[in-house]
Amino acid sequence: MKAGGDVLLALVVQFALLSLLAIGGANAVIPEIQRQAVDVRHWVTEQQFGELFALSQAAPGPNVMIAALIGQQAAGPLGAILAMAAMCTPTAVLACFVARAFDRYRHRRWLVAIEAGLVPVTIGLFAATALIIARAADRSWAAVAVTAAAFAVTYWTRRNPLIALAAAATIGLAGLL
Repeated sequence: MKAGGDVLLALVVQFALLSLLAIGGANAVIPEIQRQAVDVRHWVTEQQFGELFALSQAAPGPNVMIAALIGQQAAGPLGAILAMAAMCTPTAVLACFVARAFDRYRHRRWLVAIEAGLVPVTIGLFAATALIIARAADRSWAAVAVTAAAFAVTYWTRRNPLIALAAAATIGLAGLL
């Protein structure tokens, strides 16, 4: 896709704003990235988004790679570079200032309260991410059943989550989905 200035600007604005909301990491804002990239901007389809997310998680490096992959789909190599820079730069700059303030006010009650309040927000954002990715990946009832089983094994047992992942991968490779 040829990238006009409007697509590049939209990439930069969207990922810069999302970087500031990524409490707990880039995966916390996956639902909004998906909404913007699929539903609002139409840079990728829902299926492509699921595939790009899987690729960003499987590739070595930071999980923020989803930004570069969507930028690539929307506007080519320059889009990838700008999306990644926009996703990383605002948060990195803010983190420098917050780290200094955190060291200075570490034992203040208001800082402890803010920290405690961010925990449920982060958990909610990650739960929304799991739902969005499951919805994009589960294209049949059999796939929904495999996802539900993997969740159940992971959540209600003390088994290593990689066992559920390996079982799901084996089912997929066997062509049962």
